[in-house]
Amino acid sequence: MFRLFFSFVVFAVIFLNPNFTLASHTSDPIVSLLQSRITNNFSKKFCKSIQNGLSKDEAMTSAIVNTEKIVSFSYNPQKKWIEKEDLANQISIKVINDCGWSFGLIGIDGIDYFKSYFLEIYDKTTPDKQLSR
Repeated sequence: MFRLFFSFVVFAVIFLNPNFTLASHTSDPIVSLLQSRITNNFSKKFCKSIQNGLSKDEAMTSAIVNTEKIVSFSYNPQKKWIEKEDLANQISIKVINDCGWSFGLIGIDGIDYFKSYFLEIYDKTTPDKQLSR
């Protein structure tokens, strides 16, 4: 009888107890909305700079600095939950879809290249700041 009771308790603890998981804040709709606004702002500034004849480096630096100013003055507390890699990926997709063809980048390869290029220039431009924090 003791074995049956003990087996039942072990079964209940192991199989019926839900596992604890750590939820990501980036799945929050407010964070996603803020990230989309940052992405749209950056893409608009970058593509406009390219259309106005600036080089990729100048356009990238200008868009990062202008977007950084807007984000740093934002009072939205959810900005601290935005991950730099996720934001870079979303920005890359948006820029390549909006104006990547104008400077020779298309498709997945273009997105990957632009993402690494964005992160490199971002780290050089704002070494002690974080675009999303």
